[in-house]
Amino acid sequence: MDEGEEKAAILTETERSGAEEHLPEREKKEKETKYAIKNAQWNTGNSFTVERGLQQIEEVISTWEIHESWLHWSEFLQEEDLKDSKRYHYRVCWSVPTRRKPIPRATADVYFVIEISKIKPATSPVEVFFTLEASKLIHRPDQCRFREKWLKDIIENKTILMETLKF
Repeated sequence: MDEGEEKAAILTETERSGAEEHLPEREKKEKETKYAIKNAQWNTGNSFTVERGLQQIEEVISTWEIHESWLHWSEFLQEEDLKDSKRYHYRVCWSVPTRRKPIPRATADVYFVIEISKIKPATSPVEVFFTLEASKLIHRPDQCRFREKWLKDIIENKTILMETLKF
């Protein structure tokens, strides 16, 4: 190793040891800023009703970190009877109305499914998951952090599409 390489190796080792001193401090900050997923206590299969499912979806939505300018309305869509379970489908429609445009040009939908197993005991909690409009990715409210950006992206894509189409 020549003199230049030796100095570079010493410098790199010094930088690494300096960075390692700050690593625990950085990890501590990251842990403090981590998002705590708030989970609703879901009904059991034997105490489930369509109305109670809608209430619980509203409870989950209230834990999402979304700006207050977003408004939504929720509705029950349908009941689906499968071999091993019953599924209850809901839709939550989001928009950002303003004084200048109280009727928004585009909305974003989030679809919830509450599934009650016919195999598990009736006292077990229901399964809940949701998907975003035009997405096949399934999210579980107790395992995922909802992002406001998802709604913004849907509305932005719809707006861009509408601007390109000529009616």
